[in-house]
Amino acid sequence: MKIAVPKEIKNHEYRVALTPTGARELVTRGHSVTVQVSAGEGAGFSDADYQAAGASLEANVDALWSGAELILKVKEPQAEEVARLIRGQTLFTYLHLAAEETLTHSLMTSGATCIAYETITDREGGLPLLAPMSTVAGRMAVQAGAHSLEKAQGGAGVLLPGVPGVAPGKVAVIGGGVVGENAARMALGLGAEVTVLDKSIARLEVLDDRYQGRMKTVFSTADAIDEAVRESDLIVGAVLIPGAAAPKLITRAMLTDMKPGSVLVDVAIDQGGCFETSRATTHAEPTYIVDGIVHYCVANMPGAVAQTSTLALTNATMPFVIALADKGWQQALADDSHFLPGLNVHDGQVTYRAVAEAFGLDSVDPARLV
Repeated sequence: MKIAVPKEIKNHEYRVALTPTGARELVTRGHSVTVQVSAGEGAGFSDADYQAAGASLEANVDALWSGAELILKVKEPQAEEVARLIRGQTLFTYLHLAAEETLTHSLMTSGATCIAYETITDREGGLPLLAPMSTVAGRMAVQAGAHSLEKAQGGAGVLLPGVPGVAPGKVAVIGGGVVGENAARMALGLGAEVTVLDKSIARLEVLDDRYQGRMKTVFSTADAIDEAVRESDLIVGAVLIPGAAAPKLITRAMLTDMKPGSVLVDVAIDQGGCFETSRATTHAEPTYIVDGIVHYCVANMPGAVAQTSTLALTNATMPFVIALADKGWQQALADDSHFLPGLNVHDGQVTYRAVAEAFGLDSVDPARLV
């Protein structure tokens, strides 16, 4: 199969969808891998590394895309990339379509087969290709939040671990999944006072046992969120409904109850954000202030630590990439019921129900297509 790896063009996105090691795996299986010139440099991989692995290099972006059967990316395609997609091609990347109506319609128009990392499942009901980046984003959320609390960044001037004689800062994490646990873990490591809110008692029991009561676990209700809003110096939004838009848990009216200079970090921004006042930002301008509250809403947080993120992501994606390359998308998805939910758009049709429901579109059962 002819496989293309473009250079990511989203603002300050330095990850790449395939490492030289991954390229070598595909080449040894008889596939052709073409990588855009300098695609891996931001993640620490040179063009020479890819050539040594048996991949070809291509400087002409149009030629790269037009000659591919399978296109591997990290972030959702930007407008100029969607314009290059054609019927018969398969795109494998993060899509997060429930928050992107224009992109959804554009992908439908392209006629391409679009498979999303974030909706592939596993036997335990987890999201194996979202998990590595959720881990990175969760850990970065507290790092970014702590920096945003500094006075020079518009924050209240609070040091999360405090110092002897001064109480530590308070961190609330809404959502106890992969993002939430990793955020809470980082906040605990810094010495902050940490509360995790979640609607799953079973998940709260796991966290309570795993961290031996060092973090508070609270069943998530409107009252509990109100209290977190009033008391916290940093709130991390870590809510996920797979493939669907995130619920808005903190409204603009609630900001008036927050401490001036406190910080909201919205890790759910890829799915539309879980705070009413959230809007996607970039690493170039990561924060903005609404009613005295600092908002950090970078939509590709892991891109800032591109080497770690690329290695973690490709460790997870490679078995699926190999299946697509060896079998083609139909057989690969037919053979794996957990891979099948990754299909979001095919030949002008939406195949993931939550995306269709978000925009009032009809959806097609992906099992009918494979």
